[in-house]
Amino acid sequence: MIRTGEEYRESIRDGREIYMDGERVDDVTVHPMFKPLVDIRARIYDLQHDPDARNILTIEQDGETNAVGNALPLTRDDWWMKRRATDFVLEDAGGIVTRVGDETVGEMWSLYDGQDVLNQVDPQFARNIENHIYKVLRQDPFHVSANTDPKGDRSKAPKDQDPDMLLHVSGETDAGIIVRGAKFETAAAYANQAFTKPTIANWANEELSDYAVGFICDLGSPGLKFICRSGFSGARGDARDYPLANRLDEVDTLLIFDNVLVPWENVLFYRHTKAATFIRATLHRYSAFAFVQRTLKQADMMIGAALFNARQTGLEKQPAVQEKLAQIAVWREGINAHLTAAVALAERSPANLLMPNQSLLYTGRVHAISNLPSMMHLARELCGGQICVTPSTATFEAPETGPWMEKYYTINENWVAEDRRKLLAFARDLLNSDYAGHRLTFQLFAQSPPFAHLAAVYRNFGWDGPLNFVKDAAGLSDKVLTGVRPMRGDSAVAQKFAHEAGTGTPARPGQE
Repeated sequence: MIRTGEEYRESIRDGREIYMDGERVDDVTVHPMFKPLVDIRARIYDLQHDPDARNILTIEQDGETNAVGNALPLTRDDWWMKRRATDFVLEDAGGIVTRVGDETVGEMWSLYDGQDVLNQVDPQFARNIENHIYKVLRQDPFHVSANTDPKGDRSKAPKDQDPDMLLHVSGETDAGIIVRGAKFETAAAYANQAFTKPTIANWANEELSDYAVGFICDLGSPGLKFICRSGFSGARGDARDYPLANRLDEVDTLLIFDNVLVPWENVLFYRHTKAATFIRATLHRYSAFAFVQRTLKQADMMIGAALFNARQTGLEKQPAVQEKLAQIAVWREGINAHLTAAVALAERSPANLLMPNQSLLYTGRVHAISNLPSMMHLARELCGGQICVTPSTATFEAPETGPWMEKYYTINENWVAEDRRKLLAFARDLLNSDYAGHRLTFQLFAQSPPFAHLAAVYRNFGWDGPLNFVKDAAGLSDKVLTGVRPMRGDSAVAQKFAHEAGTGTPARPGQE
């Protein structure tokens, strides 16, 4: 069932131990560094009740109203609804918010797909996963995830250094497991729960490890400490000079687990290194879609800022300018094409959910993220040097300097000084500020590093299609295909499989 914004705010006023710049935060809902994102997340909850938005953001399932982002994907229409809902939220927020829940809940669906592996450890763990999937639907929590540990010296095994450098189980009780260590986690300070999972450690040939653990962490649990990086909101003075940083900064946290009790019903896998490795390999099976879609919206923001800048100064008709705009548009449409095709050729998952075509989704992610830095620089070129030399809002408003700003920043009756100042401030914060650099680097954390992107493509691309084609064209014997998987990719077989995957509405997990 969907919550309201005030119910969400009240749920995170639980006395958690939060620190910002070394000082204890008494109420995360009103602290200036956290309040902008708390307000955005609360607004998403309230929009689910708004008559003009609820048909976009909610869905009726099994007699209940659920958030579209949390709903299990069973058909292509489910994915189109998720894409429309994400666009709606980002457009309402006026920018990119990455950690608001829809992008991380898909990691739970990947776990559900891995039940056979997890059953090798303990069948109860698979039941816990199903219970938590439906808990997310019923309670509508703000759900995030915890991925990266401090790690320490990576040349050493965890047991050969401070064991807390990687999150691990330090004990067991009848009530649950006791965990120690730390995780870097975006939005943890103002979220309700986190899927906490292992970083792949140097396990060698170990079958069991106290570091191979995954669980749902109640972020109000005793023993948790939230040590947050400095926020951008309010840190650079007038919000009109940095309109994105002051509204959309999602604060990252070093989440300390100081002997935290995790109840057995929240444990999703434990000790089995094979299960942990499997989960890491399939973690982004669904959630990559939401991340790549956000890069698509970032491309739209870059195109809009660059094109407005070219038009206001009359440069849009120059071939060199059109060429650069077209390059960004090609990048943008490449992302759009991969997302669209990933749904059009969607595949059935092991748990009978509908997952985006894996090869197309992961290839689209590589296209989106590997080209992002160069596309940002193209947008900078199109905006020109003024995004780094334009004075502050105070300069435009001061009686001594304001008239000069009005004179030199007004172009014509359509582009007056105030609109130009707003556009240049927006472009600077999107492309050139501390916040812009943070957002670019954040991709290495939020979506994993480039080598992992390419590894996902390698695991999911249909290598058999090209091999079969060359075998037949070169007249090779069938022996050369030993070990080749069934055909995937854009083959006729894959298209037939994808078509069949989208027909009908299979039973939801737990139903016959």
